[in-house]
Amino acid sequence: MRHWRDVALCRGLDPEIFFPDPDDEEAASDAIEICGECPARELCLEWAIARREKNGVWGGATVRERRRIIRRRRRSA
Repeated sequence: MRHWRDVALCRGLDPEIFFPDPDDEEAASDAIEICGECPARELCLEWAIARREKNGVWGGATVRERRRIIRRRRRSA
């Protein structure tokens, strides 16, 4: 069985694209664009949320966006 990372569009790309300065939301735009086309986007995002990943763009979401998702989920639970 293939892992989501095996089909992720970020595979083989420069990791710096996905780990921009956390205070510069605009710097994340290239990563977010790549993630928008990725077949592994949802699984990647869930992986990062489950592990409370504190750095980078995962599944098209920045650190701040993932925090918002987590807070929203807590409130609706």
